[in-house]
This record gives sequence, C-alpha cells and structure tokens, in this order.
Amino acid sequence: MTHYDDLEIRSADERAADLPAMLGRAIANAKLAPGFARALRDVEPEDIASPADLARLPVLRKSELSEAQGKRRPFGGFATRRTAEFDHVFQSPGPIYEPGRVDGDWWRLGRFLHAAGVGHGDIVQNCFAYHLTPAGMMFESAARAVGAAVLPAGTGQTELQVQAAADIGTTAYAGTPDYLKIILDKADELGVQLGFTRAVVGGGALFPSLRQLYADRGIATLQCYATADLGSIAYESEAMDGMIVDEGVIVEIVRPGTGDPVPEGEVGEVLVTTLNPDYPLIRFATGDLSAVLPGTSPCGRTNTRIKGWMGRADQTAKIKGMFVRPEQVAALVSRLPGVARARVIADRAGEMDVMTVQLETTAADAALYESTVLEALKLRGRVEIVAPGSLPNDGKVIEDRRSYG
Repeated sequence: MTHYDDLEIRSADERAADLPAMLGRAIANAKLAPGFARALRDVEPEDIASPADLARLPVLRKSELSEAQGKRRPFGGFATRRTAEFDHVFQSPGPIYEPGRVDGDWWRLGRFLHAAGVGHGDIVQNCFAYHLTPAGMMFESAARAVGAAVLPAGTGQTELQVQAAADIGTTAYAGTPDYLKIILDKADELGVQLGFTRAVVGGGALFPSLRQLYADRGIATLQCYATADLGSIAYESEAMDGMIVDEGVIVEIVRPGTGDPVPEGEVGEVLVTTLNPDYPLIRFATGDLSAVLPGTSPCGRTNTRIKGWMGRADQTAKIKGMFVRPEQVAALVSRLPGVARARVIADRAGEMDVMTVQLETTAADAALYESTVLEALKLRGRVEIVAPGSLPNDGKVIEDRRSYG
C-alpha cells in the first residue's frame, strides 16, 4: 500500500526542519482567535520553534473551554470564523460546542482510513452517531477523502443495519468497537452473510480478544484516537505497533496536573496543539493518559508513536472530606528538593479514610516532609520514602484503593 502523502514518510531531519514553521503557523492561527488574546498576548509565532518553547505556554483545559463558551457562545472565542461561516455546529455532552466544515477532510481522518486499507471501491457502513455529536460526520468526511461510498447508518436498528449491509454490499464498518459484534451476531441469527472485510473503530476500547474475533471472521480491524475538538490525534496502521501521531497535530505528554513534559516512555497526560486554522487549539488537555513509544512504525510512517489510551489523567479524589487534585501533588513535588515523583494513595482503615504519600527520594527521614505535605495537600497523612524510579509508570499521581462496592 502506498502512503497517504509524503508527510508520513519524512526523515527525522526533515521533520525537525519543518517543526518551527508548523509551530509558528499554529501560534499565528491562534492569535486570530479572541479566546487566546491573554495567553498569547506577548507571544509571536517566531517565538515558538520547538517543543521546549511550546511547553512555556499555558495548558487549555476543557473546563476552561466550557467556561469560555458559557460567556461567549457558541465557541468561546476560540474559532477564527464566524459561526455562520462553518458548515456544521455540533454539541457534545457538557454541553461543549464544536464547529465543523465539509471541505478538505476537516478532521483529517482520511489518513487513518487510508492506513486501514479503505478507499475506492469500498462502501463504508458508518455506524457513528449523526445526532448532535460530530463522530458520524467525521468519518463521512474521511470516507469522502479516500474515495469510498458511505451508508450513513448511525446507531441502533440493528436488524435494518444487517439488511442494508447485505443488500448494498457494504465492505467496511466504521463505529465503536463493540457494535460491529452486535451487527454480526444479529446477521448470524437471521442467517445473513455480510461482506465486511475492514473495520475502522474509535470511541471505545478495542480489546485484543475482540480484534481477534473479527480477524477470525476475515475482518481486519484498526483503531484511531480522535476527539470532537481536535479531530484525528493518532491512528493504527497495518503494523499494529502503537498509534502514529497525525500529521495535523503536535502531541506532548506531560505530568498530570501540570504542563511539564515527561521523559520519553513515561506515562502522562496527552496535550494536543492543532494546526487547524479555523479552530486552533494550543496545548489542549485531552484528560487522557498515554506514553511515547521509541522509534518509528515498521509500516514506514515516521511520525512519533504513542501507546494509545491508557486511562484518564483526572485522578481527583476526596479524602477525609477534602479534594486532592493532581495539581496539588505537582505543587508538592516542586516544593521538595531531591524528590523526583510523588504518589498519593487513598485507602480505608476500618471506617476511616487514610492517606499515604509516597515520595521518590534518596533521603531517609520521612518526618522531614510531613509539614510540607500538610501545607500542600491540606491533609495529614503518612509519608513513605521509596527508591527513585520505583513508583509504577502508569501516569497515576493519585491512587484510590478504596472499595465502593
């Protein structure tokens, strides 16, 4: 299979040479959006030429976007076009409003479909929702970009879905990972043979057992990582060795609760900067955890790879009636010289909440840190010294071990 374009196969030197222009373009786009007026007031496009420069800018969280939209409908001042200049306005739970356009594969998912082998001659049964949320249109746009026809099936009415798939001869499925099994099971129940050979999925976990179940039925299944705000972030190729970052975004992995990049391979929160000139988002926090994989994909695509979705970064826990947030843990570490990482553990002793704070340090006396822990977290807890590098690489800074069953 040929690659989607030459961007996918750039050398490391070519990527490095292109990065300043990409970042500068993202900043220039964002400066046209009133929502970034304060954050980028003293920043010029040429000031941001590397990931280290990007890391100096503030993180934009969904809660801030929602608050801004409440004051300035519908997009909070983060779009560079008037509402009427977009082709669609979508509503996601929150509510959060997202713009959309028909031209140019606006969400960039065509690259993913191409990597999955979907193209001319295929008919895609698009089982993503078309109601309010943008997922259905995102995949319809992608199918159009690769020259495939679309059955806009949406969700539900499984028996009708089976009939349509058989009558039309749909060859590819687009939707959540588990709904394809529901369609296949219904087809078996009705004694109908379907012609799916490809599946492109998102919006949920694709468990290895489910992927194998589809493979046993002759359906090659690949998954993507995309959001309504950002479009495509990363996607699998036929190599199925991590998820390749999309060419239209810049991804950072940072310590939860901060904007500080973590070393390669360490689990952290995914921040995304998009090059979309209509809806530029700078260092937008997805709230998802992932990690960068070393090297490049065996399929020949050379962009950074991530492991995919590894959990949620918002680990806020209520302990003894007080909220403890990742930002507080990050602030605690910043106040403790010689401490590399920290982990707050919430547990129960009898009917009482207890808190343990594990600190990675070479120091020996845990009592030295007790007062700072109390000041930073507003709670008294047991401090436990652990060896540097011994805390799990799972992105967690707050672990809740209490059972709520």
